[in-house]
Amino acid sequence: MKAVTLLGKDQIVIQNDYEHHKTLGAHDVEIKIMACGVCGSDVHYYTHGRIGPYVVEKPMVLGHEAAGQIIAVGSEVKHLKVGDRVCIEPGVPRFDSPETLAGCYNLDPELTFFATPPIDGCLCTSIIHPAAFTFKLPDEVSYYEGAMVEPVAIGMQGATKAGIKPGDIALVYGAGTIGIVTALCALAGGCSDVIIVDMIDSKLEVARSFKNIHALNSQRDDVKALIDELTCGQGVDIVFECCGAGPVIANISQYVKAAGTVVLTGIPLELPPFDIVAAQAKEVTFKTVFRYANMYPRTIRLIRSGALDIKRLISKVYDFEDAVAAFDRAASGSAGDVKIMIDCANA
Repeated sequence: MKAVTLLGKDQIVIQNDYEHHKTLGAHDVEIKIMACGVCGSDVHYYTHGRIGPYVVEKPMVLGHEAAGQIIAVGSEVKHLKVGDRVCIEPGVPRFDSPETLAGCYNLDPELTFFATPPIDGCLCTSIIHPAAFTFKLPDEVSYYEGAMVEPVAIGMQGATKAGIKPGDIALVYGAGTIGIVTALCALAGGCSDVIIVDMIDSKLEVARSFKNIHALNSQRDDVKALIDELTCGQGVDIVFECCGAGPVIANISQYVKAAGTVVLTGIPLELPPFDIVAAQAKEVTFKTVFRYANMYPRTIRLIRSGALDIKRLISKVYDFEDAVAAFDRAASGSAGDVKIMIDCANA
């Protein structure tokens, strides 16, 4: 079968003789991959050869945001059948770990995750995957949207942990993929307005196209003035940090109201400073996000209903044979790009 394989830093090839060497278990399904998104972590492995302690030491198939069609099912699988259109949750925990039994399986330290060394990803012809982490797509949801359930689930995790109440006002730092989907999830969860702040106008233009998202350039616009206007000077109910920028984290309590909530989703490259006293003076509640748990069904339902309109976030679609060009475009940081998608139907 075919696969998009990272050989090492700055080296991606389309492999024509890839074999995953897995057999279909009783609780597994085999999936023909139809679409796969390009994630920032894929690009980071491509351009740097590592992310923190995870180092690409041997060829690794890329991709973890995928949707496809079931072509085989294990003998004990009851809720899925051949021909079903599905999306794939890429992290698989131990089913008997303390974290899994507590409902936070995303925190299992031995969880395996697609395209995280040494685990191969799913940007290939087909994969075998546990049926428990494979979710049927409604007819109204395309394969491209199905592939985007993965990044949207991160926004859903943040919005859920924030404890949004109807009519809340939120502030999101960062207008990348995760920032925008977090803003959309906050609106779907009950926020009346979301302010999103970034320094790149092309990304802010995409965010601004959604109703009730107020997109501001932090270098030019008066963020405080808009927050004061929308909140009568009290500050926002919730702040979502989705960029991992040190200066943002240092002053993260600046615009949140007294007894408000801050959700930390972005991952800083270096240990950032943090104003503890400012947070204490407001008794800010902090929540953190690491991927997601039990978010796929809710995310799929909201996409089907139209409450999460994610189609316009797909900036460009590449054929599987042009996957290297897709990664090069994602690595270049083209202005206005949010999500690059690879069509795998002919892989």
